[in-house]
Amino acid sequence: MEAFFSYPLVQVSFRLEWISEGNKSTQYQQDVVTFESGNISTPTCKNKQIILVWDSPPQCVCILTKPNCKRVHDLCKEMILWLHSVSLSIYVEPRVRREMLADDLSMAFLHTWDSDEELCFLHNKIDLIVTLGGDGTVLWAASLFRGPVPPVVSFAMGSLGFMTPFQSESYRECLLSVMKGPAYITIRHRLHCRIIRHSSSSKSRKKQAGEEVYIVLNEVAIDRGMSSFLTNLECYCDNIFVTNVQGDGLILSTPSGSTAYSLSAGGSMVHPQVAAMLFTPICPHSLSFRPLILPEHVTLRVQVPEKSRGDAWVSFDGRERLQLGCGDALVCHLSSWPVPTACTLESTNAFLEGVKEGLYWNMRKLQVGKDIGLNV
Repeated sequence: MEAFFSYPLVQVSFRLEWISEGNKSTQYQQDVVTFESGNISTPTCKNKQIILVWDSPPQCVCILTKPNCKRVHDLCKEMILWLHSVSLSIYVEPRVRREMLADDLSMAFLHTWDSDEELCFLHNKIDLIVTLGGDGTVLWAASLFRGPVPPVVSFAMGSLGFMTPFQSESYRECLLSVMKGPAYITIRHRLHCRIIRHSSSSKSRKKQAGEEVYIVLNEVAIDRGMSSFLTNLECYCDNIFVTNVQGDGLILSTPSGSTAYSLSAGGSMVHPQVAAMLFTPICPHSLSFRPLILPEHVTLRVQVPEKSRGDAWVSFDGRERLQLGCGDALVCHLSSWPVPTACTLESTNAFLEGVKEGLYWNMRKLQVGKDIGLNV
């Protein structure tokens, strides 16, 4: 099966193919991602690995970095010079361009964006994203693209590394391999979140309708903030009342975020290519309140009751912390624009290796047999 990523005004194009046991599959012809229409459909087949195939060589790379780190700064400069030597156009953040020009005026060839409007069309200009940092840098990179996201190659230079499989010491070999293709790809789904202000809310007069829209790669978390009262949240699924959350709050997570905040709150770990949403309460005031995993097609609405004793607070991937007043609601559904991330292994192996190495999952000392001296 093939899914074409189509970018207007761009000469370079690429596609994603499903392979099983080394053979391409032509049995299933569903598109997984179609950027023209913005639709996502999941394959009905199992045990399929997604690979990236370039129809023409990449021409432009965007490098996004963790700030205030000399090691990252030095590697970024080295990578820029190497990519420029092989005739690739390079985009960096405005901050990085200023830093590079301060070090070396000959780096005037670097491109950047000057406005949010230009940033909205950045996907039309670049073919590959490179991140230097940890998982937080990957989250930052994803947040820059509300629509289509080019393939992401992430190098581990931070604290956490679930989404940073490549080693910075061998960046040339890694990038050459990905740009040549084919390369293993993990599709990471995102959540489309929108805040709906109640007509009596003071904040509704400060923002126009449709302005408070956020796309998150990990999770959206609603909590009680500084209030001494339990959070009281009404939850609806496709406009059907589900439950009332009383506790410290609620996490709505993607599978990629299932190993982050949701996991700490008791949620399950989910393979990132599973199209689903995780519904995880934070310290609920009920022993029977268990986490849920919901299908991709549902829409969730979390509302602060009009007669609630306190407000709630919401954050998106740990950023943009906002207050929800009485009657305000958060509406979430699976975004039409996932993030394709390159990985070194087949996606399932990469996920399991990350869980074992990053979380030390099920690591314990083995018991030793008394008589035969074997680990049992």
